[in-house]
Amino acid sequence: MQTLLSLILSTIVAFVTAYILPGVTLTGIVPALVVAVILGILNTLIFPVLLVLTIPLNVLTLGLFTFVIMGFIVWLTSLVVPGFHVANFGWCMLFAIVFAILNTLIRSIF
Repeated sequence: MQTLLSLILSTIVAFVTAYILPGVTLTGIVPALVVAVILGILNTLIFPVLLVLTIPLNVLTLGLFTFVIMGFIVWLTSLVVPGFHVANFGWCMLFAIVFAILNTLIRSIF
């Protein structure tokens, strides 16, 4: 039950984030659901590996390279999901940041 609620909340957050940012296009609720699922899978499987591989660069940039990794994950998602388009890599990073902030706020409420 908690997984379903988490998926629904992430779908809503993805839809709202795409609505807020002009460089991000999301064509409907079904692509938003797919974006939430793919982001969850990529954040679970690929994000930790990339974080470990880039430890020296993260230390050098005082952790700011993590935003680049987050943007890369969103870019990969935009390649996979047909109704999800991001204009450039800057919008990918901004989408990742806004998505993470809104997701954290929503989850703290529920």
